[in-house]
Amino acid sequence: MDVLAIIHGESVRSGVFGDVVHERGHGIEEWSLAWGTPPPKPVDAYGAVLVFGGAMHADQDRHHPWLRDEGFFLQRLLDLHLPVLGICLGAQLLAKAAHATVQPASDFEIGWYPVELTSAGVEDPVLGRLPQTFDAFQWHYYDHGIPAGGVELARNRVCTQAFRLGENAWGVQFHPEVTLAQVENWIEEEDDLPVDKDALLTETRQRIEEWNELGRDVCAGFVEAAERIAARPSPNRQGLTPAVRD
Repeated sequence: MDVLAIIHGESVRSGVFGDVVHERGHGIEEWSLAWGTPPPKPVDAYGAVLVFGGAMHADQDRHHPWLRDEGFFLQRLLDLHLPVLGICLGAQLLAKAAHATVQPASDFEIGWYPVELTSAGVEDPVLGRLPQTFDAFQWHYYDHGIPAGGVELARNRVCTQAFRLGENAWGVQFHPEVTLAQVENWIEEEDDLPVDKDALLTETRQRIEEWNELGRDVCAGFVEAAERIAARPSPNRQGLTPAVRD
């Protein structure tokens, strides 16, 4: 099985998720709609899709016109029941594609913040691999509503932290994929970070190894779910190729 990873920047990539996909015997290919090129191969050839984060916001279509195309692309993935997991911006875009609201959060979350699984999250095949309460690495200024028919899997005082839509789509607001190198790059790239950079880096260096193990568990749960879905009779996925701007 091959996995398509949709990325939104050079420093926001597959992280430990790429390692897990390879260790389970699958391939992973990174691609961005911002590149203005089609995916490496037809999307119906992939067994699952990962949608990662980015520095932009989900409502910035005017600044990043390709976000509109990505929204249509994600709608088609949902319609065709292709397994998909969105992370941070990816979760917001997935929720938006399912007609949920996306807006600035009541408070930003950059760093380590507590998260609690809901009762549905405890039973979920992907999120249920996490402890019922845990501290998650976060980096977001926006949040989103729960799509109609969706189930909230995790929350904290600021916003919904994870949801599932049907049996094929998940979104998480935190960053289970992130590596120490990625965090270091994000801190370096951010000129006006609203938290103490040194304190954030020190805490992340202390926590990242344990966090990466939890992230690997989340990815393994998603890949296993995708494997089960791939083993079922699948709907017709022909024609799943996004429009590319000239």
